[in-house]
Amino acid sequence: MTLEDIVDIGQRAMWVTLLASAPMLLSGMIVGLGISILQSVTQIQEITLTFVPKIVIVMITFVLFLPWMSDTVLSFVRDLYGNFDALVLPR
Repeated sequence: MTLEDIVDIGQRAMWVTLLASAPMLLSGMIVGLGISILQSVTQIQEITLTFVPKIVIVMITFVLFLPWMSDTVLSFVRDLYGNFDALVLPR
C-alpha cells in the first residue's frame, strides 16, 4: 500500500461522509434559518423553539434519505473490500 493509496482512501472516505450527512445537515440548517427569521420578525426569543423542529425535520430527512445514504456508504465499502487484496499485498 502506497502513500497515494492511503490518501485516496482517506479522500474518498471524507467525500462519502460528506455526501451521506449532507441531507440532514442541510435540512437542519434550512429549518434553523427559517426559525431564526421567524424569531427575529416576531421578537420571540425562546431557545427551545429552535430545537424541536430541527430534531423532527432531521429525523424525517434521515428516514427519507436512509436508502440513498446506505447505498452510498455500501458502495464505498464494497469498492474498498473489493480492492483489499490489491491494497494489502506488497507490490
